[in-house]
Amino acid sequence: MPPIVSIVGRSKSGKTTLIEKLIVELKSRGFHIATAKHTHRDMTLPESDKDSDRHLKAGSETSLIIDPHGLMMIKPLQKELNLTQIAQIIGEDYDLILTEGYKQDDAPKIEVHRKENAPPLTDVKKLFAIATDEPLDTKVRQFALDDIKAIADLLETGFIQPNRERFTLLVNDVPIALNAFTEEIVENVVLAMANNLKGVGKIGTLKIFLKKEV
Repeated sequence: MPPIVSIVGRSKSGKTTLIEKLIVELKSRGFHIATAKHTHRDMTLPESDKDSDRHLKAGSETSLIIDPHGLMMIKPLQKELNLTQIAQIIGEDYDLILTEGYKQDDAPKIEVHRKENAPPLTDVKKLFAIATDEPLDTKVRQFALDDIKAIADLLETGFIQPNRERFTLLVNDVPIALNAFTEEIVENVVLAMANNLKGVGKIGTLKIFLKKEV
């Protein structure tokens, strides 16, 4: 799956602004970026779309609204998704997923801090950097809020480049960690099989889905 980095911080600290600037910078470097935002508010369908609401009320488990310029997916949930599940929905076609919020999830995190806002957060797991407008007494790496290029450099070297080539195995929607030796064997076997199929050209990505009755 694509690497995930969460941007966290107190309300009005500038999380969305930082994400916007990082998207622009990373896109300028040729990378494909996806985002996800956590909210405590219930989402509603656009006023212009009543048919999808009827589909969902009839029992559809997922509904798509599609126009010539994009699509929106509505998927009612029994419980909140974690970032691994969100990454599965987003898909593999991205170099990095930036999320806003999710401070208690297991993804690596950058905190956004402003002096006038409040003290830095104290309960953040896997915090590896802080974007701040004042020096802080912490061992965590610090960046100026406007030093977008340096933060993007960190994301590129620490997360994007190491995952430009990756192998993902999910069993029952759970990611399975493979050691390098096993991963190489599985990858070589699957590639060899695909390369022997008629009409297969140069392989950039290869996706296999298997569903069995349990």
